[in-house]
Amino acid sequence: MKQAAFDDMKALQDRFALDLISAKILAGRGIHTPDAAKFYLENDISFLHNPFLFEDMEMFCDRILQAIEDGDKVRVFGDRDVDGITSTSLLVSELRSYGLDVSYTVPMGDDPYGVTIENIKKAISDGVTLAITVDCGISCVDEIDYAQSHGLDVLVTDHHIAGEVLPPASAIIDPKVVGCGYPFESLAGVGVAAKCIWAIRFARSKFYNAPILLLHSYPGNGTVVIEAARIENLEVTGRVTEEVVPGILPEQNSRLLKFLSSGLPIYVFDRDPEMAQLKKAFPKADIYTAELRDEFEKVLPAVKGRSLFALSAKSRFALYTQVRSELDTLIGLFGAYVRASTPSLYKDYLPLMDLVAIGTVSDLMPMKDENRILVKAGLKVLETNPRDSMRPFLSMQNLLGHKLSTTDIGWQISPLMNASGRLGRPDVAINMLLSTDQVQALEFAQQLNRLNKERQKLGEEAWNRLQPKARKSYESFGTKLVLVNDTNIARGITGIIATRLLKCFKCPSMVITATDDGRAIGSIRSNNDFNCHDFLSRYSDLFEDFGGHACAGGFSLDPDKVDELSIRISEDIDYMDCPDLEHEEILEIDANLKPEDFNSSIMKIIERFEPYGEQSGPIQFMIEGARIENLNVMQNSKDASQAHLRMNLSYGSLQWPSVFWSAGQRVGEDFDEGEIVDVVFRMGRNYYKNQEMIQLTVLDIRRHQ
Repeated sequence: MKQAAFDDMKALQDRFALDLISAKILAGRGIHTPDAAKFYLENDISFLHNPFLFEDMEMFCDRILQAIEDGDKVRVFGDRDVDGITSTSLLVSELRSYGLDVSYTVPMGDDPYGVTIENIKKAISDGVTLAITVDCGISCVDEIDYAQSHGLDVLVTDHHIAGEVLPPASAIIDPKVVGCGYPFESLAGVGVAAKCIWAIRFARSKFYNAPILLLHSYPGNGTVVIEAARIENLEVTGRVTEEVVPGILPEQNSRLLKFLSSGLPIYVFDRDPEMAQLKKAFPKADIYTAELRDEFEKVLPAVKGRSLFALSAKSRFALYTQVRSELDTLIGLFGAYVRASTPSLYKDYLPLMDLVAIGTVSDLMPMKDENRILVKAGLKVLETNPRDSMRPFLSMQNLLGHKLSTTDIGWQISPLMNASGRLGRPDVAINMLLSTDQVQALEFAQQLNRLNKERQKLGEEAWNRLQPKARKSYESFGTKLVLVNDTNIARGITGIIATRLLKCFKCPSMVITATDDGRAIGSIRSNNDFNCHDFLSRYSDLFEDFGGHACAGGFSLDPDKVDELSIRISEDIDYMDCPDLEHEEILEIDANLKPEDFNSSIMKIIERFEPYGEQSGPIQFMIEGARIENLNVMQNSKDASQAHLRMNLSYGSLQWPSVFWSAGQRVGEDFDEGEIVDVVFRMGRNYYKNQEMIQLTVLDIRRHQ
């Protein structure tokens, strides 16, 4: 069971008015600070990190503004996977809305990943004057150097790990670049694209590069406490707090007065009381302030008639600062005012979150930090108001109008979009998302369905054929790695096969095939204990190109070098770590529930911690002393030992319908009908014949001691 310190639980419970179970879950999952808790307790996109934390974001925006002014011809370079498809669609649609002539290029057929010299030459010949990469570009140093040297400006937006040398782009927006300034490195490519879109919209507003000072003062114990912050592009770029004893501190020695003398406009919430305090502290100083209350009240109804002190008591923004301050409330109110008075930054920005959620979940990004808010917001858009081009697709998948989860994205949305890229037709998915015609969008959706069925067939045929090869490789590499080289594998399914091999053999798995143009290309997949990018770097001299994340990567090389790659890996294999295959899986338990805690309202807690995904798995509870009221075997398998079980579990005053997958062989051995047992389970809503019920998914059962 996850152990959480009592003090941590109590601090979370008191600060955020949480029930004890929620506080225990947060603390047990290592969420101790207000800033970390924010992403679990909030749904509002106002709590996302500021895109202008990226060091290059102003340069990025300035180049886009110039392109709009000059009427540049723009080409977006994307990738063929779901992350690349969604980020390409998002940026192309946005830039077209500014009246720009925008086209896109993604790898078709056996085209290599990333930006190629051929595609750069094609863009130049087409008269393109600005190229923007999404979900690629960070490793394309030579290609971007060629583009820049031939008069084609390039902006790179990516989320992959950079090499030792960065491309010579006009701006680079990649959270994994060391020193980029951004506090969260695990955005998906579509998340990065969405950040850029918000920044462009902000850059087109009156607030862009218009720094101001926000000030608040209040009486202390015979003193005046004055706080001031410099705000630029909604980011705090400087802050001073000074406690002044009137008549004691010479005004020329005041740090605060020096801070205020920058010539920037100074804004306060209520001018009269603020000026009274400032005059008391600095009677000789000439400080001019402007009041914000009237502007705030126009767009923020909650402000009306309330003091800053009263607003601070209810401020969600101030709640997540380490030390609460009324100046932080004022900073939060100013941000809320900017977003509320500029619809493109909030109300009209929310609809973009659907594609952000799809790309983030599909690319297996960690469900932590701001990814949680991005995906929560996106799921809500998909449920309540999906974009017109997605409606036929969602209807075809029987998802339209239903409550959705990350599981729905992973199992019913992502595979169909992914199939188009894997079979060399990512343009089908992109054109569907960009479509403005419902009939046309439906045709593209149906085409995606056909491509997915073809992909499934190819995958099964390859899997059945490759298993003996994989077993032999697994043994030859000392059970530490699997490498399969088969030129008959469709290039688009190497990643799928590598993932299945990883799950089957529980070790890093590589799959290599050949392309029509004579290259060898491959995919690698691993668990969290093995870094794919670092591993591929060891053999960079053999690759034409390579890249990826910690748990996934891709590469291409001359077919004549595949054997050399295999030999060199076998020489290094003794230095590689691999999980212990005999190691018994440990079930992490978030909370042990007492009978009085276990009622239908527990679902509110489970849904509070959604969305679930990478590095943030579903809540797992334990109950001790439950009774198996009845037990039935589902006729799901020819092998009775692998049969699924249905049961009713009673605990306290309630009974709970439950399922226990592939546990038929354990009946009579570890538990039986009528016995008292301890149960570890997950909990969810089950929909059957348009009826909803709460159901337990049992993970393990033992007889109660």
